[in-house]
Amino acid sequence: MAVNRNRDKSASCFERACRVLVGGVNSPVRAFRAVGGEPVFLDHAEGAYVFDVDGNRYVDLVGTWGPAIVGHAEPSVVEAVQQAAAKGLSFGACCEAEAELAEVVAGAIPSVELVRFVNSGTEATMSAMRLARAATGRAKVVKFLGCYHGHVDALLVAAGSGAASFGEPDSAGVPPAVAETTLLAAYNDLAVVDAIMAEHGDDVAAILVEPIAGNMGFIKPAEGFLEGLRAACDRHGSLLVFDEVMTGFRVAWGGYQNICNVRPDLTCLGKVIGGGMPVAAYGGPRSLMEQVSPLGPTYQAGTLSGNPVGMAAGIATLRICRSPGFYDALQGKTARLADGLRSAAEGAGVPLCTGSRGGMLGMALSAKAPRNFADAQACDHAVFGKFFHAMLDRGVWLPPSGYEAMFVSAAHDDAAITQIIEAAQQGFRQIAS
Repeated sequence: MAVNRNRDKSASCFERACRVLVGGVNSPVRAFRAVGGEPVFLDHAEGAYVFDVDGNRYVDLVGTWGPAIVGHAEPSVVEAVQQAAAKGLSFGACCEAEAELAEVVAGAIPSVELVRFVNSGTEATMSAMRLARAATGRAKVVKFLGCYHGHVDALLVAAGSGAASFGEPDSAGVPPAVAETTLLAAYNDLAVVDAIMAEHGDDVAAILVEPIAGNMGFIKPAEGFLEGLRAACDRHGSLLVFDEVMTGFRVAWGGYQNICNVRPDLTCLGKVIGGGMPVAAYGGPRSLMEQVSPLGPTYQAGTLSGNPVGMAAGIATLRICRSPGFYDALQGKTARLADGLRSAAEGAGVPLCTGSRGGMLGMALSAKAPRNFADAQACDHAVFGKFFHAMLDRGVWLPPSGYEAMFVSAAHDDAAITQIIEAAQQGFRQIAS
């Protein structure tokens, strides 16, 4: 198998970027700090592949962190974007495409009647939390360790002392008083949630959760976990908010809530619904969403929200996703890859757990599948760094962190999946030697 090691131009690009960009990057994970080495600079992407500035080709398992579900530069999506862009990149006013995409989203998710488009997952979760507080008249939010909901101050928190504790700032610049409005629990631990709600339930506006945790690898909810959160919210008059920025339209048509049949009060979306453009949304029943300005007192606005180019990309992408058999085929590809990675690791004597749903894939360098963030932290992240570079050298583009999920697209054909599996066989043998 060809080995990609000539990345001289990437090194030059990084040196240049470091002179004018913070750390040379615009999002921390891109800096490769978790895996070592210097970042690779990409030039273009097509189908299941990305190409760096040195001309090396990689099978892509990042998928621009989820949105590229139909593959990169899919012709009908590109055409839709080009046609929209030719009419103007942004109006700062209403356009017909906003309603069209909202109709698709609301039609796919039974818990959503009204939608508000924003530009990022961070905006979506921030706005949903503001709405939850306004609707309930309460201040506190429950979130789970290891679940990432964007860089909102109140959600960028770490655990304090004790199992059911107030949050503490996880970043400089987050006031302690803000972090203390967030209560933290371990993912998949209903006992801790019940303890929190027993003590603070009258002041909890919402429980916020990724229905599948994708920022600590790939962790599915334990049986009864999401149902238990729904019941806890109902008992205490709190809202249940699903952060489906990652899972929405990625693991199933609509999202994971259409699989687990647990209906949240509010849903946050992003990534796939924009087809690679900066599009996100939050939505819910009319009774809640009508409390958002201009109908209600909860203010939220955005100059570029609902811009016609982003709407066009989302509509074209979801049109493909809606085709018969799309998610069955995607699940088949992803499951085959998960099995192949696990078999490759076993052949090299490397402990590995994998899991998948729809086009979302996870691997954990551990003998036991993680159930929460503590388990994810216990995985061998040093070995993952070595595996990452072994795969990069063999033409496979993995997320540069062992805490991230991977993403398969409809463009990943048998040849692409075979290349990944064969690279993994060699990569695992290399790190085991």
